[in-house]
Amino acid sequence: MTSEELHKEFEDAVDRINAHTEPFPADFLLRLYAYYKKATNDYGQPSSRKPIINAFKTNALFQVQNISQDEAKREYINLVNNYFLYRK
Repeated sequence: MTSEELHKEFEDAVDRINAHTEPFPADFLLRLYAYYKKATNDYGQPSSRKPIINAFKTNALFQVQNISQDEAKREYINLVNNYFLYRK
């Protein structure tokens, strides 16, 4: 898969998540958050008003610090595909 194809598939996965109207499990959201931030090179600090949420987000970002941007896109795509494949 070329870099352009990967980016297109990543953007499609982001659109699927943004179009979904039902709530997601918190652990799933944290993984999406971390992979999205890594995939888009957005290294800004979490900005929730609740310190505990910022701590969880920071931890999620820490867990993906050693993967590449392309790998983060692939993991994000896999998470989205698996969620919609196996959700009840």
